[in-house]
Amino acid sequence: MSVILGLMKRNIKMYLRDKVSVFFSILSMLIVLALMVIFLGKMNSENVVDALAQFGGVRDVAADEKNAAYLIQMWTLAGILEVNAVTITLTVIGIIVQDEAKGRLASFYLAPVKRIQIALGYITAAWIVGTVMCTLTLVVGELYMAVCGHPLLAAADWMKLIGMMALNTLVYASLSYLLALFIHSESAWSSIFTIIGTLVGFVGAIYLPMSMLPDGVGSVLKCLPVLHGAAMMREVCTADAIAKTFDGLPSIAGETFREQMGVSVMIHRQGTSAEIVLHQQILFLIICAIIAVAVSVLVSKRRRLRDR
Repeated sequence: MSVILGLMKRNIKMYLRDKVSVFFSILSMLIVLALMVIFLGKMNSENVVDALAQFGGVRDVAADEKNAAYLIQMWTLAGILEVNAVTITLTVIGIIVQDEAKGRLASFYLAPVKRIQIALGYITAAWIVGTVMCTLTLVVGELYMAVCGHPLLAAADWMKLIGMMALNTLVYASLSYLLALFIHSESAWSSIFTIIGTLVGFVGAIYLPMSMLPDGVGSVLKCLPVLHGAAMMREVCTADAIAKTFDGLPSIAGETFREQMGVSVMIHRQGTSAEIVLHQQILFLIICAIIAVAVSVLVSKRRRLRDR
């Protein structure tokens, strides 16, 4: 345990030492938050208001607009938390690529240290930094909600989200470490980071709702951890907003919104539908993390043998 803690502290310090990287991590988080709220948020909230009007009846348009804006902003915030869980952990795990490029990783492999300890040293560092940065994002998002006059999340919801963020960052730290074992230059890692950072919003149905994706694409996304990680956080973030927005309407209205926006993940088979519930999503993410760590240890051992 002391070896893992030592490596973890060393990796966290290396990340924090690069002030430019930390600054741009925070800046990119704020830019994405602003862009998604200003542009995608307005478009999606207008769509919700139009959908509410289609049900007919006497409605308070001003209240609908306010509730729809709150709903989409919370939906957007959950998506940004998922994006950050991926990109921040990728940034921290990039330290192993730097270590290999500068010859430090070879020294770790020659030391009397188990491969699992080396892996956990990098993964836990990325996990902690990612969780802290995601929590900071949640704080900024909640401050924005307060400024806009929207209600804040309850303490219980905060605890749920922090647990979910911790699980998500653990999964992506593990997967990022496995990916890093196949990358041998900092320039290649930078390219990989750019590609993944661009794709993660689409893979998690964050930039485009599930209803706008082809059925085949949606079926593939349901097999990936990003969509389930985003969905579980959307469920917590939007529960109160959905209840307020669709109050007085048939339950099918809220259920349709949840499925179309990726709040709930449905499996359709032979005319029947079943929702993937929270404990199934959590189990799936945990399995992904365990497999990633196990494969990483095996790969690092084989690399050591080849290097000899």
